[in-house]
Amino acid sequence: MKSSDVDILVVPGWRGSGPDHWQSRWERALSTARRVDQEDIEVPDRDAWTARLVTEVARATRPVLLVAHSLGVTTVVHAAPSLPKGKVVGAFLVAPPDLEALAAPALGAFAPVPTDPLPFPSLLVASRNDPYCAFARAEGFALDWGAALVDAGEAGHVNAEAGFGPWPEGSMRLLGFLRSLGPES
Repeated sequence: MKSSDVDILVVPGWRGSGPDHWQSRWERALSTARRVDQEDIEVPDRDAWTARLVTEVARATRPVLLVAHSLGVTTVVHAAPSLPKGKVVGAFLVAPPDLEALAAPALGAFAPVPTDPLPFPSLLVASRNDPYCAFARAEGFALDWGAALVDAGEAGHVNAEAGFGPWPEGSMRLLGFLRSLGPES
């Protein structure tokens, strides 16, 4: 499968992904990518965020590949049971937060993080020194969700502040994951 075969929905986390973040760069570089804009990126509401994701997946005209970061990962996991069956071909999940371990009242409605297997193939990229999620917890998420786990090494929160603006290794991982989802047309 190629990027032109899918609608790539970019699902940012809390406070969004700024212009230098790898998600924003990929959104600009990939012609079939678009952001799932949330009504309030500063004060996240689980029901509103998941409903928006469900709506965006439903309106997609091609199969959907989700590309989520941080709280966007949690949004995908919460929305998964409500997404149109068979519409999502895969999810590229990066740096999930461990909401149960964080003292972040603004994110409390997203906890607990669901542990049900995802109904589509997924790949979880996790860092060994992410300040928002211990690597062992990310391993547990991957196991629970049935996701392949990629060890990103010491990559912080895998965001622009940690030096992951362009993130060419991530681009290669994304393309490899996409190829694994089906034949190239």
